[in-house]
Amino acid sequence: MTDPAWTMTATLAIPLAWVAIGSLGLLRARSVLIAGRVLFPLGAAAALLLAFLSLASIGAPVQTAVLPLGLPDLPFHVRLDALARLFLFLIGAASAGITIFAAGYFRSGEGTPPGLLCLQYHVFLASMAMVVMADDAYLFMVAWETMALSSFFLVTTQHRIAEIRAAGFLYLLLAHIGAIGILLCFGLLQGGSWQFTFDAMRAARLTPAWSSAAFFLAVFGFGAKAGIVPMHVWLPEAHPAAPSPVSALMSGVMLKTAVYGLLRVGFDLLQVRCWWWGLAVLGLGLFSALYGVIFAAAQTDMKRLLAYSSIENIGIIFIGLGLALLFQGFGMALPAALALAATLYHCINHAFFKSLLFLATGSVLHATRQRSLGKLGGLIHRMPTVAWLALVGTLAIAGLPPLNGFVSEWLLLQGFLFSFDLPHSFVNMLVPIGAAGLALAVALAAYVMVKFYGIIFLGRMREPRLAAAKDCGRLESLGLMWLAAVCVLLGIFPVTVLALLDNVNQLLLGSGLAPQIDHWWLLAPVARARASYSPLVFLLGIAGVTWLTVLVVHNFYHGRVRLTDPWDCGFPLQNARMQDTAEGFGQPIRQIFEPFFQMRRELPTPFDGAPRYRVEIGDRFWIWLYQPAARLVQATARVVGLLQQGRIAVYLLYSFLTLVALLLLTL
Repeated sequence: MTDPAWTMTATLAIPLAWVAIGSLGLLRARSVLIAGRVLFPLGAAAALLLAFLSLASIGAPVQTAVLPLGLPDLPFHVRLDALARLFLFLIGAASAGITIFAAGYFRSGEGTPPGLLCLQYHVFLASMAMVVMADDAYLFMVAWETMALSSFFLVTTQHRIAEIRAAGFLYLLLAHIGAIGILLCFGLLQGGSWQFTFDAMRAARLTPAWSSAAFFLAVFGFGAKAGIVPMHVWLPEAHPAAPSPVSALMSGVMLKTAVYGLLRVGFDLLQVRCWWWGLAVLGLGLFSALYGVIFAAAQTDMKRLLAYSSIENIGIIFIGLGLALLFQGFGMALPAALALAATLYHCINHAFFKSLLFLATGSVLHATRQRSLGKLGGLIHRMPTVAWLALVGTLAIAGLPPLNGFVSEWLLLQGFLFSFDLPHSFVNMLVPIGAAGLALAVALAAYVMVKFYGIIFLGRMREPRLAAAKDCGRLESLGLMWLAAVCVLLGIFPVTVLALLDNVNQLLLGSGLAPQIDHWWLLAPVARARASYSPLVFLLGIAGVTWLTVLVVHNFYHGRVRLTDPWDCGFPLQNARMQDTAEGFGQPIRQIFEPFFQMRRELPTPFDGAPRYRVEIGDRFWIWLYQPAARLVQATARVVGLLQQGRIAVYLLYSFLTLVALLLLTL
């Protein structure tokens, strides 16, 4: 089953199958039945096959192939190694749940016809897989641009709405700006040769200065796609605009292709690595994590909240990348392997729990037609399946054991404990600040998730029409269950996951954690005497305490239950408006971190007939960086536009003046 030639052929066949499945949707472009009940389930089956093939062969030798595609003398090269197989598993396993959910989610009359949407969706999946498999700059950029264009069309599914078109164009603009950085990075990695293959880039011997230039171009290019601050502005605009399965696919899966690209460049293609790269990436990740979680706490739109939460989680991944680079730069093999394993673990975790939460918000949006947290509430009574499965994702992203989010964040904090061994006093002093910042971001993330889940699913319904909300359908439930089940499995069996991740550590670092992970039930990444964690024991402890509590209550109270109204402070006329709101929940964060926000308040006065209080939260980077750049581009365009008068005489004058200038230069 894991024969090298067979595995390569089967893996390459899956992107082709996705394109074929999507193309079939054009035969009946307006048929929801064919797209939803036939083609999307076929796409989910192909995704599961990709996940199985990648996981089964993750420890296999490196495989390469040259495809009969591309240009003359410039064919496409593909490669399967442990890093590529890990991210192919992530793409396949996460997209399987998202795609089966999408099979029951999409409706007719919602923007793009279902058949065309099916083509765009599956081309998006295929392009992400080819980005990971590419072994030359040519194929990588072709797949990267295909991924950007297909996702743009998916974001603008509701293209008749002006705000959605604007969000799509902003995303496409930043995606292409990032692509320029990646292209320049590949140009430097060639080292002056005309070979575009990654093998040629590995063989190039760049100086530390040119290596640093290539690395930070990669950070810029891939960071724009990942949504790292300050290149994050497209993310909270595109996610609310896109359909929820597309948001899940972009946040849970597409952002990880950017992480993959940075890992490929920083740990594989570049042969020179400097320790200070790690310090710079760590600082960038720490700022992004805090920035994202602070803005998430202030949001009142559930999809924008999750979008800012994605920025926070990408920041955590960059923190791990920076820590791994820092340790490797100082020759500390075990801490570098631990930090890189935590980073890869969090990539997988985020793919599943963030996809689960985006899909849950999609079900809520379909059932209520509301995205505003201020108009939701009490949906656990109307949508119990969505509510209980969303609870799994909420606890996972909040970093609570025994779910998967806790494991990767705990491993990353364990990596920070090695910072006292760094042979540089200044760095030794700075890195613990990163640990404190990470702990703050994780704590605030838990706070944000309490707000997210409590406002949507708990309490009373804030709008009477919420009483008509219905639970999700069977296909949507199946997709949610798949993602929730993987969150649980990743949390309960971390040692098995780390053993698989060790293949990537060996490829990129030449060392791993294998000697430290010898018991499947006990996670001790460094040494048992130093720190250990057993999720099974933790899970059994929770189950035991719950069972004991039920048993004691049953025996002492003999099953008698007395129901009464809660204490209402002497005011019996309670209603839904008296419970905490999203604005009220985020008010302490807005006050503490007010310098981060650009706030505009609308305050009532005692003389208002209809008093109204309103707060608008703005992004300072948008005001300080992007608006001035937009004004500069518009001013330049107006000046350049003066050259185009539409008159032959003026154009002849330009030509004459150009010839005169060239003659003067030649004298």
